[in-house]
Amino acid sequence: MLMRITVLIALLFAFRISFSQTGEICITFDDLPAVTYDFKGIEFKQQLIGKLIKTFDVHKIQAIGFVNESRLYEGGTLVDERVALLRMWLDGGYELGNHTYAHKDYHKVSFNEFTGDILNGEQVCRDLVKEYGQEYRYFRHPFLHIGPDKEKHDALKSFLNDHNYIEAPVSIDNDDYMFAYAYSKARTQDNKALMAKIGNAYVDYMEKKLLFFEGQSRKLLGRNIKHILLLHANLIDADYLDELARRYRDHGYRFISMREALEDDAYQMQITTYGNWGISWIDRWALSAGKKGDFFKGDPLVPDYVKAALDNQ
Repeated sequence: MLMRITVLIALLFAFRISFSQTGEICITFDDLPAVTYDFKGIEFKQQLIGKLIKTFDVHKIQAIGFVNESRLYEGGTLVDERVALLRMWLDGGYELGNHTYAHKDYHKVSFNEFTGDILNGEQVCRDLVKEYGQEYRYFRHPFLHIGPDKEKHDALKSFLNDHNYIEAPVSIDNDDYMFAYAYSKARTQDNKALMAKIGNAYVDYMEKKLLFFEGQSRKLLGRNIKHILLLHANLIDADYLDELARRYRDHGYRFISMREALEDDAYQMQITTYGNWGISWIDRWALSAGKKGDFFKGDPLVPDYVKAALDNQ
């Protein structure tokens, strides 16, 4: 009798865990090796990357970071200590991808200038990841600008295919950079209370973003897709990713790799509507399906006091 009860409890627990796992998400980071605003020292960057990696390890986050190789240089000279920041990432078993050399805007420069920036952005990292037995295979568009029209979009897509790159889309777009800037400014002022206020608001905002795009996915596709979240390698994410990961896990999410996320058939959907947008792929698919204003309502907003920090820079 006792054995039957024990087995029943185990089955119920397993069912509860299975039922509660409602989603899968890949967490990605742009602008490596780091975005530090007023804090330029290498030790600060080492601590920031180290803290991110520790959180990855705790929560089994299969992170991928997208590199702007211009950030590896100072006055035209490659800085070994900055390359070492990428080695920290690779030492932990995490992937790196191409985010161009200088983060140029494809909607503002020519095709040749932009694709040249992609090739310049692989001069260090392609060989570096090879040392670790990895492939340099994913590309993330700066500003999420994929082309303002079909001709320019298709030309870039063809270029990436020819150079064995896989596009790294984003299903959960957000304004984390606004929080990151405000948080950094509060730190320069040694305003710990404001830092905590911004950090807690950031986690709340990012939780709402998850739920909003989960809902958008269900409205558009009738199901919740495997999500890809865009973050940046900055201080606020280093300090608050642990709490954010806990919130996402509380909503039943597990963390997956980019490869696993792109196995979702949704990412094969055709985009047929273009514009000067840097938006979620869910929004792109919705626009391509003819969705209008009401469909997009409810997207969480950044608090005014956070926006004010950018206005006053």
